Amino acid sequence: MHTVILKPNRSAPFRNRHPWLFSGAIEQIKGNPNPGDWVKVCDDKGAFIAYGLYNPHSQIRVRLYAFTEKEIPSAGFFADKVSSAVALRYNVLGFKADAESACRLINSEGDGISGLTVDRYGSYLCVQFTSLALYCHKDTILNVLSEIPQISGIILRTEADILAEEGLELQDGIAAGKEPSEPVIITENGVRFEVNLATGQKTGFYLDQRSNRTILEKYAAGRSVLDLCTYTGGFALHAAKAGAREVTAVDVSANALELAGRNAVLNGFDEIKFVKSDMFKYLDRCLSEKVKYDIIILDPPKMTRSKGAVQNALKGYLQLNATAMQCLNPGGLLFTCSCSGRISRDDFVLALHRAALSADKSLRILETRGADTDHPVLASCPESEYLKCVVCHIE
Repeated sequence: MHTVILKPNRSAPFRNRHPWLFSGAIEQIKGNPNPGDWVKVCDDKGAFIAYGLYNPHSQIRVRLYAFTEKEIPSAGFFADKVSSAVALRYNVLGFKADAESACRLINSEGDGISGLTVDRYGSYLCVQFTSLALYCHKDTILNVLSEIPQISGIILRTEADILAEEGLELQDGIAAGKEPSEPVIITENGVRFEVNLATGQKTGFYLDQRSNRTILEKYAAGRSVLDLCTYTGGFALHAAKAGAREVTAVDVSANALELAGRNAVLNGFDEIKFVKSDMFKYLDRCLSEKVKYDIIILDPPKMTRSKGAVQNALKGYLQLNATAMQCLNPGGLLFTCSCSGRISRDDFVLALHRAALSADKSLRILETRGADTDHPVLASCPESEYLKCVVCHIE
């Protein structure tokens, strides 16, 4: 096995089982590993730290998976990991596998399989590889996924920026089984959604916000609600279900809004107003026209992937939230989210505090939430706690 030697004083994160070994921490590579080869990682004194998969094309040069020297990863290593992740959902968390159920089966670092995301929508699996090194083991992984009961097809999904970062060359499409012959419908807390498995964002739906959408229902009855970055209507439809007085759903994507409109019809929610607009421009217009709401939901896309862009992202969150606070009626509620893993929960809350000062508002935090339970967090990888959802009372 090839060996990766770390620079002096760079081993602490990996002894604490952080799974990402960046190129800057490497002193020497003994051997000539190919993408996807197992390597042994040692400190500058030669002491064992972990086994991982190598990728010369990525800044994450090695993804670490096994931390016991005697347990050298074998051909069945990832098969066992996949089986364990699936068993957690069905045997411990109690998720179902019926025709309209949906859940995340594998949550990358959270399930000890850094670089792999698998979502189940009814009888279909959507799979994302975000690591070239792990993709080299795709046959083993897809074979295990194919053995899950009541699966009709497995669909590969990609993200252009991830492909470039990892040196991955693959396309969206069917990996096993057959394509769905009709739109896939899922049911979440009594609300039905059509999911586009072929071209929708990520794997087609944001399952991580499931419990947060449910929480919105206890606040929304009789209130006016603005859902920014609604995508396919997740929060907006739950607000309508709860009996909101009026619901406005905004997104910059015409395709997303078209699907959101179909979802509204699917549930009989004909009172939702859909608007195509950039979120910043829409809030600025509300501010200038003195349009206010009782509840505003902010669920913007990820604002940064790199450590160097964190401060700019925090400025963006500050500006967005400060403007939203000024568009709330007195005593209004702000459901504000960040899905940027590089931004900690503490830093996000601090940005909200500064936004309130900027808007000359008083902010009280009612709830701080994260992703639903099928998105477990790896304790040794804080970045895997990527989703923050803070419910705020604004005066």
